[in-house]
Amino acid sequence: MMLQRITNNFAALTLGGVALAWFFPPAFTWMTDGSITFAGQPLLSLALGVIMLAMGLTLTFEDYRGLTKMPRAFVAGVALQYTVMPLSGFAVAKLLGLEPGLAVGLILVACCPGGTASNIVTFIARGNVALSVAMTMASTLAAVVLTPLLTGWLAGAYVEIDRLNLLVQMVGVVLVPVVAGTLLNRLFPRAAGAVSAVLPLVAIVLVVLIVGGIVGGSKAQIMEHAGVLLLATFLLHSLGFGLGYALSRALGLGEIEARTISIEVGMQNSGLGSGLAKTPAFAAQFASVQQAALTPVPAAISAVWHVLIGSLLAGWWRRKG
Repeated sequence: MMLQRITNNFAALTLGGVALAWFFPPAFTWMTDGSITFAGQPLLSLALGVIMLAMGLTLTFEDYRGLTKMPRAFVAGVALQYTVMPLSGFAVAKLLGLEPGLAVGLILVACCPGGTASNIVTFIARGNVALSVAMTMASTLAAVVLTPLLTGWLAGAYVEIDRLNLLVQMVGVVLVPVVAGTLLNRLFPRAAGAVSAVLPLVAIVLVVLIVGGIVGGSKAQIMEHAGVLLLATFLLHSLGFGLGYALSRALGLGEIEARTISIEVGMQNSGLGSGLAKTPAFAAQFASVQQAALTPVPAAISAVWHVLIGSLLAGWWRRKG
């Protein structure tokens, strides 16, 4: 019961974490500043891996096979995820004339897969949770290839993106932990089931720590660019939720499917976006250190907006029935 209450209040926890990080950055920056490492890996990368491992532990190989038999709502949803958001990110960056660091950061998070929080929000909205989980899973697996390709294509207008390096990062941070989690679920189902019961809470805590760490560590940059940052990320997610719903209905899908796709398209894996942007190899692509420092910031602000908009929408849809 307590776990359900915590997961249902994901938006409030994220906002609370961001507020605390703003006024007391050291409570969060240890997660993202690279000062703590294990086996040569920064804590941030390990945290992202744990989040993905958590997702993998909830999956079976039958789930993977089931993706091939999904209805058109599933296919439409994944297609909209990787067209609506990346193109919206690029359009907003151009429309607002964002400087390179902010533009690349916005495009990168727009090209990331759907976030696991979308499954919680879909449940609150009385959407199709099975469809949401399948879409999150499929978009996460597709992200290994599509995130580097789309980011390289769209963000290439601002800075030359090393797609191969981004692909390697995606394999290490996304594919390996998800598949490892699925294997552990297959080999040790009882233990995996017990661990899976608390994994949503672990994932939420890690996402809040990552987002708080980025916000706390980038306080000066956020203050300098607050107006355009808040506007750009708000527009990105508003377009994601709005077009996700409208295009689903235009394709002849039902109300429940349209709500689910709207949430899945509008909510991104912002923790992954900020984590990728924080890697030294990604930052090294920028000629300016200042621009490189700006890149993780849109993802952190994005995390606040998408849970806020998603939770408000879910509450409204739940009351609507």
